[in-house]
Amino acid sequence: MIKKLFRFLVKTTLWFIVLSVLWVLVYRFVPVPATPLMAIRAFQAEGEHEIRHDWVSLENISKSMQLAVISSEDQNFLRHNGFDYDAIKRAYNDNKAGKRLKGGSTISQQTAKNVFLWPGRSWFRKALETYFTFLIENLWSKERILEVYLNSIEMGDGVYGAQAAARYWFDTDASRLTSHQAAAIAVILPNPRKYKASPRSAYLEARKQWVLRQMNNLGELNISKNDQPGN
Repeated sequence: MIKKLFRFLVKTTLWFIVLSVLWVLVYRFVPVPATPLMAIRAFQAEGEHEIRHDWVSLENISKSMQLAVISSEDQNFLRHNGFDYDAIKRAYNDNKAGKRLKGGSTISQQTAKNVFLWPGRSWFRKALETYFTFLIENLWSKERILEVYLNSIEMGDGVYGAQAAARYWFDTDASRLTSHQAAAIAVILPNPRKYKASPRSAYLEARKQWVLRQMNNLGELNISKNDQPGN
């Protein structure tokens, strides 16, 4: 009985690894049509729930929008291997000290969670997030990770991706977003169903100004040198 159970677990694990790697490889080339979060939001909604989601290539998302999310969410994005250990340590110490709860998730981790998993705080889901983060960091380029992130992240109630957010908040295309508009969208990412990119509260305006300063400090964004997996 124990041997049968062991063989079953081994086979299940191997099939999971094979299928998950294939899944990640497919999304290396194919636009992500929908995410688990979109399905969850639609299920949770009472009555009709409109989903705004228009996939565009990274070259059709303004450099300002790319720089804004990196400045706001993960300034070490181009340097880490998927996990920013210093940010995780700071978040752990702040949370332990009773300060405002915040995470240390990188753009890579957020992408893995948004595309392959569901929201939650269980250790099991976190372990899967770690696994999928490892896969996309090794099977995708940094450019692809950022492209999928900017096309999948929730940027408003029922609004997913930079193109839908640009149209919803500023009646423009993602390629035309200015630095101020991009920063305004970036600051709502921690709570996109509560916060509004326009009109903004005083708190979000202050956050937007902070993001603009970070964008200026980081300077011009160049990820072309990181366009091969493993770099």
